[in-house]
Amino acid sequence: MKSERPLKVVFFKTEAGNEPVRDWLKELPKEECKTIGADILTVQYAWPVGKPLVDHLGDGLWEVRSRLANRIARTLFAVVDEEIVLLHGFIKKQQKTPANELDLAKKRKRLYLQNYEQENPSRK
Repeated sequence: MKSERPLKVVFFKTEAGNEPVRDWLKELPKEECKTIGADILTVQYAWPVGKPLVDHLGDGLWEVRSRLANRIARTLFAVVDEEIVLLHGFIKKQQKTPANELDLAKKRKRLYLQNYEQENPSRK
């Protein structure tokens, strides 16, 4: 069932103000960036979405699975109060999602939630 209005998409921001997923997307070739953006837009308008586009990784983490011309990209995200929080993006090089990529996304999610709860105390 499609949402009447899409979920908002936000980029995780580090304490230094960097947005790792935005920076990663800017480093990719334009066509790959467009493909990943279109996949995220699909998730934004059609959430909840399942395989093959989105997979649940546990602990409230999800991945957008983008097929590029000759490789595969993953964008890890969480949904917090009707917002898609883009936590981490990478080019997949093996069958299983590497533990270090998952750990980084989990860490960023924890940091995001800590900041979110401080800024929105009534939404705990």
